[in-house]
Amino acid sequence: MTETTTGRTARTPEFRLASEVIATLRQDLVTDAFAYRPLPLVESPGRFVRWLPGVLRRYAPWRQYAAVAAVAFLVMLFTVNTHPGYLGDAAQLATGLIAATPVLMTLVRPVAAWWAAVAMSVVLAALGGAADWPWPPGSFVSYIAVMVLVTLRTRPRVAAWMWTLTFALGFALTVVFGNRWGSNLPEMAVTSAFALVIAGSIRLRRDARAEVSAQQEVTAVERDKRTLLEERTTIARELHDVVAHHMSVVAIQAEAAPYRVKNPPPELEAAFVTIRENAVAALTELRRVLGVVRSADYEAPDAPQPTLASLDGLLANVREAGLSVEKTITGAVRELPQGVELSAYRIIQEALSNTLRHAPGAAAGVEVSYVLGGIGIRIVNDAATGDVRPSPGAGHGITGMRERVAMLEGEMTAGRTADGGYEVAVFIPVPHRAEPVPEPQEGTA
Repeated sequence: MTETTTGRTARTPEFRLASEVIATLRQDLVTDAFAYRPLPLVESPGRFVRWLPGVLRRYAPWRQYAAVAAVAFLVMLFTVNTHPGYLGDAAQLATGLIAATPVLMTLVRPVAAWWAAVAMSVVLAALGGAADWPWPPGSFVSYIAVMVLVTLRTRPRVAAWMWTLTFALGFALTVVFGNRWGSNLPEMAVTSAFALVIAGSIRLRRDARAEVSAQQEVTAVERDKRTLLEERTTIARELHDVVAHHMSVVAIQAEAAPYRVKNPPPELEAAFVTIRENAVAALTELRRVLGVVRSADYEAPDAPQPTLASLDGLLANVREAGLSVEKTITGAVRELPQGVELSAYRIIQEALSNTLRHAPGAAAGVEVSYVLGGIGIRIVNDAATGDVRPSPGAGHGITGMRERVAMLEGEMTAGRTADGGYEVAVFIPVPHRAEPVPEPQEGTA
């Protein structure tokens, strides 16, 4: 068995590991190091923002910029007051500005700010003399502040690279210039390690919180979708019972109609047979389609679907549960399509259930208005009273009511009232049934 080799020498695992480490370093601190990455404004109001005056509250989103600017100002003052005085006032002010510049750069170019801090450390080390070398006090504080701010802006891996290169820089300066002045590299290594660990923990906690918040938003959207599908499934089940009843009646009447007429013509018998066959076929197809939305443990109700004629029983039940409710009927009561009757009953039932859950102790009123173009429903309750706490619901109520109203091409409004209560107003259009025109009898004009 022979092995074929290419012109390229196989790389050892150590070489590949070193290549990956260098590539990671290049990606974190070299590639796009001077890219413009402004600090985003704070969208959340914050815990203490509400205590600020109205003028300052408008600038609350810029508070992180103000905090970094304040840190830069303090670094400048500290550097001016701690740098050797033999340089003169103008030179000391210049050293303060040099120390503060990298801190301000973290607002727009975080990675470049760290490289600027490295250059600042070298410059101030050359001007600092023999004391506290290679990081004079002002340079020390500025460098730590820059690394913390960069870690908060980037990620913990960048913090690890910054600490490693900082240690390498201090070691190189100590070796090149000797140890005759003494070195504060150990102090820098220990202090920066603690600072970066704390900043990295804050960054990880912030990222975790943002991820949890995003996941909660996704979960809320999925929960709303599931609620909507569940309500549509419930409506589909109820409509199946309503439509199946009517189709069964049509099939039975079509089958029995020829026997009610003596010697019916063949054309009439064929027409009734066709009607019955179409009704049975439609009923079969309806059951097949609606069977998809039925859960495995769903059982069809034995009792007929409720209508507005059953409203008194519903009100009696909620009164027994402790809700004081009054009913008002206006207009000429008439029979409506069964789908409208069922939806109106369910809307009133759900609205009263919401009152029991969310406004314990309140009084409610139900108004049903029969008008020419349809039916109007209004359920209103007062504000909650007493010591009973509201109980949370499943979040399906308003969604289900809106689905039923939209299915019937109606209109619905729901919201708080001026006195702290809640109101649900619904209008369901019902097409006017035209009266059959009697045929003129013989002998009439």
